[in-house]
Amino acid sequence: MKYNYNNYSQNLIRKFGNRLQKLTINAGFSCPNRDGTIGVGGCTFCSNDAFNPSYCMPEKSIKQQIEEGKIFHQNRYKRAPKFLAYFQAFSNTYAPLETLKILYEEALSEPDVVGLAIGTRCDCLDDEKLKYIAELSKKYYVVLEIGVQSCYNDTLKLINRGHTFEDAEFWIKKAADLGIKVGIHIVFGLPDDTCEKMLAQVHKINELPIYSVKFHQLQIMKNTKMEQQFLEKDPNFNPLFFELDEYLDFAVDFVEQLRPDIIIERIAGEAPPRYQAKPVWKAGRNDQIMVLFQKRLEERGTFQGRIFERTSV
Repeated sequence: MKYNYNNYSQNLIRKFGNRLQKLTINAGFSCPNRDGTIGVGGCTFCSNDAFNPSYCMPEKSIKQQIEEGKIFHQNRYKRAPKFLAYFQAFSNTYAPLETLKILYEEALSEPDVVGLAIGTRCDCLDDEKLKYIAELSKKYYVVLEIGVQSCYNDTLKLINRGHTFEDAEFWIKKAADLGIKVGIHIVFGLPDDTCEKMLAQVHKINELPIYSVKFHQLQIMKNTKMEQQFLEKDPNFNPLFFELDEYLDFAVDFVEQLRPDIIIERIAGEAPPRYQAKPVWKAGRNDQIMVLFQKRLEERGTFQGRIFERTSV
């Protein structure tokens, strides 16, 4: 199939000859924005439970989580003979380097695991850790996923992020300079967001030396600070909620301006309805939304980077 955007799965098929499936791992990490090092309470939107499969429990070994992950996914992804170990829950570089080495290398020692995806924050990185991850990247497929969430410092402050955009930019550039593939996460619809502000972020993203991006629409999860703000109708809490049809058009507008070489891993996030304080779309899973996104690009006769290519000469 020919895609109108730089499709994540197709890139992996070209590299490995088959699709790869991510196996999510909860290795028991914490977060400096929760344990008091930087802040307490975490980001106002954060609910790790909503995005962790049922088999992911930190009391289980890495080996056990990978084995159970293969079983969990085998009915849906029979065509995925190889896997990526995805360290997802909380901040997965927030530990001494020797601890990281044990955990990452245990995952990579498992049969059919060909690489890592490491989700983290920019304030949980240092030169020593980046050097080690760069060495791993020479032997395995490794992507360092850094949560940026917004390019606006006022928005980051509103969601209690605990760092600035410039902090994220600094460590993204450091990692990329070492040859590490860097992915970022961006959330659309955060407090004080407008369509104009969100679209303007594309220019800052295009300037970052990134390999991939995940976009998420704002979802308000139960047992979060955002749920409290939402239910109490906090006058200072003004997020932007999209209907699915509106969101697809916004995503097309954004991606038209996005640098063509940036791989798009997802356009929207998904979480089980039982975790959602404000129910969102009934469009199905993320892969179904990606199908709708591709269809909308085709309907509008456009593609990733169409405007970027025209305006960057």
